Amino acid sequence: MRTLILLSALLIVSCKQESKTTGANQVDQSSYALTDKIEAQIQHYIALDIFSGVVMVAEKGAPVYHKAFGLADRSTKTPNNLNTLFDIGSMNKTFTSIVVKQLENEGKLNFDDKLIDHIPGFNDPQVSKITIRQLLNHTSGFGDYHTGEYFDLPKSEKTLDAIVERAKNYRLLFEPGSGDEYSNLGYVILGAVIEKVSEKSYFDNVHERIVKPLKLEDTYLQNFDGLDDRIAKGYLYTPLGELEVNDTRQDLPNPDGGFLSTTLDIFKFYHSYYNDTLLLSEDIKEKDPLFQELKTIPEGQATGAAGGFDGFNSVMLYVPSDDLSIIVFANMDEPVAEKIGFDILSLYKDKTVDKPQLPAVQNVRIAFESHGAEYVKANFEELTVNFHPTDPKDFILNMLGYAYLYGANNSDKAIQIFKLNTEMFPDVANCWDSYGEALKEKGDLEAAIRAYEKALEIRPDLESAKEALKTLR
Repeated sequence: MRTLILLSALLIVSCKQESKTTGANQVDQSSYALTDKIEAQIQHYIALDIFSGVVMVAEKGAPVYHKAFGLADRSTKTPNNLNTLFDIGSMNKTFTSIVVKQLENEGKLNFDDKLIDHIPGFNDPQVSKITIRQLLNHTSGFGDYHTGEYFDLPKSEKTLDAIVERAKNYRLLFEPGSGDEYSNLGYVILGAVIEKVSEKSYFDNVHERIVKPLKLEDTYLQNFDGLDDRIAKGYLYTPLGELEVNDTRQDLPNPDGGFLSTTLDIFKFYHSYYNDTLLLSEDIKEKDPLFQELKTIPEGQATGAAGGFDGFNSVMLYVPSDDLSIIVFANMDEPVAEKIGFDILSLYKDKTVDKPQLPAVQNVRIAFESHGAEYVKANFEELTVNFHPTDPKDFILNMLGYAYLYGANNSDKAIQIFKLNTEMFPDVANCWDSYGEALKEKGDLEAAIRAYEKALEIRPDLESAKEALKTLR
């Protein structure tokens, strides 16, 4: 997920801490107007049925606003509350990076160590160039391991060791150090390095080095037995507008994501990470480019961390100059937590915020069904405002096209959407590859061949297009 976000300046407005004796979500009357604006904005998201979760604002090290919204489990009508446990997604990576930095400080590894000195056996010869530093910085050349095949595996094949063993057969996306690709796999491999050099499990390291000293009593790393009544279920709308549930326990926690926690514990964790030396000593921070960069952040600007996958989204935004934290956990789909977090930042600056919109793929589908492809093309930017800014927007039409093709068994609509994607993003090989797939399903083989050939003109190494042409020719 996205680990460093620089934001516009904030105007800080104080609130009063929630009463713990009554359990009510109380705020100082002098700040009621701001609180009212925050809650009114959140209600817009709730009205669209795209948010449920918990929102926290903290100032000077203490929560000043903390409230739960919506349902943790729609089937049982169980509401979210301040103790509901959410999957924090890629926030795990901060825990992992802290342990690596502690071990480096203890002399048990070096950032410039080669990966293969700790974890040998990779088949791609370029892996021999990867350093620990490159794994930390997402410049190793490893990509993701979350493929369709992965999700079909039994849980026994989703453990840290099993993921690393499969990774030994993967090809790197680029020469180590020559590119930048966000890598879940890289952080799982870091977990294996942690285990090798410490001679303890990854989870024991995190518990002993972070959870225990910070007294994170509501953060669970691995064993979720007995927590069913506290764990939020994730909800998302498919591209076709159908609500689905994603039980986070279908997957296993690993060094790249999957811990369960509360907003209060995550606040404690990140506030300590940024502000004291309990997790990272002053010496470590003085050598760490991230913490040196934090010193240069202009007054009022923010850093942050986020996590998310189907049905879950979490964000933490922190303004160092004002010691202001905003944490949003959502048991609904990305990027709703981040959107709400940014809205709260704007409200603190006394700025007007836009009224929320449906997720981009929903907006596009509704517009396409009502007005057709040309309308979508003419209004694409307005329709896709609610999409994560770091994700390519051709993904939107690609998701919708496949939903029509295989979800609705409607190759005609799929072809229209994929064709539109090739018109809007003509230099993206995957757009032509998907278009070819829909044409092939329809039976228009000559047009499918032309589409796949175009995909290979753009990206000659695209295996799916090469394989498709073998069967068509």
